[in-house]
Amino acid sequence: MVNKGLLVRLEAKPGKEKELEKFLHSALPLVLEESGTENWYAIRMTESTFAIFDTFANDVDRDVHLGGAIATALMEKASELLVANPVIEKVDVLAVK
Repeated sequence: MVNKGLLVRLEAKPGKEKELEKFLHSALPLVLEESGTENWYAIRMTESTFAIFDTFANDVDRDVHLGGAIATALMEKASELLVANPVIEKVDVLAVK
């Protein structure tokens, strides 16, 4: 059962919105290799605000994801693409359909 999640908010630097969008698209193959990541969504909230929402069955899988390839790649690109460091929030999933 999915009961853990991550909400990662990303604010693109002016003029870097398309690059951030491309980066998020490029992360999909990496997450497909993660057996513990149940669901992974990359979303755009405004022209410059993006987010990643992903779900996990437990804390261990969530922590593995946080130490994985996507998080590493995102932190390497953060100063180039983002206004500030990503805001990473661990959340509990209360209901799922």
